Amino acid sequence: MSKFAVIETGGKQYKVSAGDKIKVEKLAGVAGADLVFDKVLLVADGDKVEVGDPYVAGAKVVTTVARQMRDKKKIIFKYHSKTRYRRKKGHRQELTEVTVVSV
Repeated sequence: MSKFAVIETGGKQYKVSAGDKIKVEKLAGVAGADLVFDKVLLVADGDKVEVGDPYVAGAKVVTTVARQMRDKKKIIFKYHSKTRYRRKKGHRQELTEVTVVSV
């Protein structure tokens, strides 16, 4: 069983281990820059598990920014029957793709 951690960023939680690529809410940084996540909720290494209260003290996850990107378009369609009400709107979320270097 490999070492992994659960981190929190952008109001969401992600399970990560070394070598993973994840897409998170947009963070400042250019491609190739290092990012450190210190909001680590859980660290597991085999049978040894550390759970934070709310965060694990001294734990951090080091990542590298792979690229800044935008997600696929999400369509928001509002419709009320019998009243001729229709609204169509699109949204593309700004994302940052990061590669986990170490846990």
